[in-house]
Formats: sequence, C-alpha cells, structure tokens
Amino acid sequence: MCLLLLGGPGGGAQQKEQLPTGPTLKASTEVINVYAVVKDKKGRMIPTLDKEDFELEEDKSPQEIRYFSRETDTPLTLGIMVDTSPSQGRVLAVEQQEAKEFLRQVLRPKDLAFVLHFDLEVELLQDFTADHRLLAHAIDETVINAGGRGPLPTPLPTAGVGGTHLYDAVYLAANELMKNEVGRKVLIMLTDGEDQGSRIKLHEALEAAQKSDLIIYSIAIIDRAFYWGHMTGFSGDSVLKKLAEETGGRVIQVDRVRDTAAAFQQIADELRTQYLLGYTSSNTKRDGSFRKIRVETRNRDFKIQARRGYYAPTE
Repeated sequence: MCLLLLGGPGGGAQQKEQLPTGPTLKASTEVINVYAVVKDKKGRMIPTLDKEDFELEEDKSPQEIRYFSRETDTPLTLGIMVDTSPSQGRVLAVEQQEAKEFLRQVLRPKDLAFVLHFDLEVELLQDFTADHRLLAHAIDETVINAGGRGPLPTPLPTAGVGGTHLYDAVYLAANELMKNEVGRKVLIMLTDGEDQGSRIKLHEALEAAQKSDLIIYSIAIIDRAFYWGHMTGFSGDSVLKKLAEETGGRVIQVDRVRDTAAAFQQIADELRTQYLLGYTSSNTKRDGSFRKIRVETRNRDFKIQARRGYYAPTE
C-alpha cells in the first residue's frame, strides 16, 4: 500500500491530450475533447445523433466540431474512491460488492483503474492496473476508520484534523494520479459528500479535476440516520452536485442500499453511450485562463451532460 502525500494546492497547465485518430485531424493539432451524454425528457439516453446535431461554444463563441464519434472506444482510465469514515459504516459492504462487479463489467484489457480510500488519510490501495484480481483485493481492503474524528466524537488519537478528507482525496486523485493520463478519465466516488478536515478547499479540488480533464461521478449512499443519531447536520449534497456537474459527470442518489447495483449500472450505461466531440479553440492565447464550454443539440428538449469548461494551456 502506498500513502499519497499531500502537496501544495498548485495546478499545472492543461496537458496536451492524445489525439483521437480520424481523417480530419493532423498529428500536431491540439484538440479539446468533450465527452457528452444526451438524454430525453424522461431521462432515456439518446445514442444515435450525428455531428450535425450538436452545437458547441467556448466563451459564447461558436466552435467547429472537428472530430466526432458515438459510443466512443477511447481507452478508459478509472478511479474508484471509497469513503471509509464512520458515516459509511452501514453501507461499505454493499459498495465493495457492487464496485467489484462494476469493474468486471466495464474494464477492457486496454483500460486501467486504481483504488484509493479516504478518511483521516488518503491512501492508494492499488495503483493503475487492468488486473481485476488486484483491483478486487484492494476494494476488499477498505475498512472503516472507527477512530476518525468528525461527526462521531472519539477518545482515540488520530493522525490528522477531521475524519473525512474528501477534498484532499479529489485533489490527489486528479493532480497526482490522473493528470498525465490520456483518453477518458473518470473518477467514481463512493461517499455521502461530507468533508471534515481537508487541507484543500472545494474550489481547489474542483480546479485540479478540471485541469486533469476528469469526469466525476458520485454514488451517494447517505446514512441520514447516522447524522440524526449524532445530532449533526448534513450538507454533502451540494458538494457532490458541484463536482459532478462542472466536470460532466452526475450524482446518483441511493436511498436504499439494495439499489446500489442499479446506480453502478447507470454509470456503466453512460460510459458506453458517450459522444466524443473534439475541437480546436478559436482562442489561441496560451494564458492558462478558464474557458467556459457550452454544448447543445438542435433538439432543445434534450438534456446534455458534459463538462462546463477547461483551463487553457500556458506553454
């Protein structure tokens, strides 16, 4: 096992992504990749659109979609991030079981995944691998840290301040693990969204995720009885929503533990039906600024799930 050490909250420039192959692109072209999921009013996915059905803007300026594909076969780099703070004690076993099944279903030989957990510490349990056995073993190693502080007071000594370092975990996954990877990069968080004691702030964690081109999904299994029992307020919903919506992912609320498998299945389905829209920005300045992205379809009744921006390169 390897402990991830937390560095300062800087952030490098947006990397040059590996280019998707296609007849309209040259090898030297710098492409901004936007992965999008399209659904109708009833939440059903629409997998049959063409490039001409999409419109894309950067900072309100129309951009030409130069590369397009349906059900992209781009290699997947996946992170499983497990909350092992006391508030997850009643749901961890189900999360472990369904996370292992999800990886068996989704990962192909050319894909890679890692597993980390967080409570008082952020710890990498399995580095990048395509070996299902190693990933399953790492997931089984996640254990609730009953000595963590936070919502549940404890007389035991602790290694840090607070008991749920969620923002630190997102920052480290983005900045130290995913930053230099290419292709689709997806982080799946199994947590209720409460942060206790992180050194990193929410906006710093989000910025790191955006600079690493991460798509963040959250499966939110919230044991509200835990918070009620300890007379502690809960405010994790808004945190998970912000991280997911800004990066093109989604929060899936699980009200009953037995519905966890269905939540993982929704993510698997979306990863199989993503559109890939590639464009070169008409803004050629290399100033490191944040550029807002807006994706729409000509059918305005459809709902688009895509990242809302990226950081321009600086070099």
